[in-house]
Amino acid sequence: MPAAEVDLILPCLNEAAALPWVLGRLPAGVRAVVVDNGSTDGSPDIAARLGATVVDCDVRGYGAACHAGLQAATAPVVAFLDADASLDPHQLVRVTAPVLAKRIDLMLGRRRPVSRDAWPWHLRLANAELSRRIRRRTGVRLHDLGPMRAARREALLGLALVDRRSGYPLETVVRAADAGWRIAEVDVDYLPRSGRSKVTGTPLGAARAVVDMTKVLGR
Repeated sequence: MPAAEVDLILPCLNEAAALPWVLGRLPAGVRAVVVDNGSTDGSPDIAARLGATVVDCDVRGYGAACHAGLQAATAPVVAFLDADASLDPHQLVRVTAPVLAKRIDLMLGRRRPVSRDAWPWHLRLANAELSRRIRRRTGVRLHDLGPMRAARREALLGLALVDRRSGYPLETVVRAADAGWRIAEVDVDYLPRSGRSKVTGTPLGAARAVVDMTKVLGR
């Protein structure tokens, strides 16, 4: 088989119900790298049966899973996507194409909810405030720190990211901006996710995410 142009890193914690839909909608030239972060519902076996490369990550945390996938990837460009079916892999080309063409160094998907249930108002408000802080800190005008993003693998590794929790995407943007990267965003559909979010699905999870991201901005 030809080498993949893009390795899609999918952090995964108990996403057995969503994985068949997600992995069945990969664009051509994309290889799925499912990073299991301690699933107990058979997610790794399902991913392997569907043709994904499965990586085990024993350290709990969204950033830990993302970074383990980044280290395991081999394609020149890597993309990230939640494995919960909240974003359509068919739209992945919107973020990968500008990176493959070397027009953009870091492209993010700006989430556009398809229904009121897809993105609760309190999470939209928190995201808007976070985007405002990013603009103030970096000068980069983003409207969303969404989970769909793409960049060149070697360049990402060169950023030497250290956050292993919810602050990983934010640290990516901040360090990329400090390094002078060309950063942009493009609209992508945001769907009601399968199951409850492991990060912001509970008040405690949301509070932890806020703490993690505040620490990143304070460094």
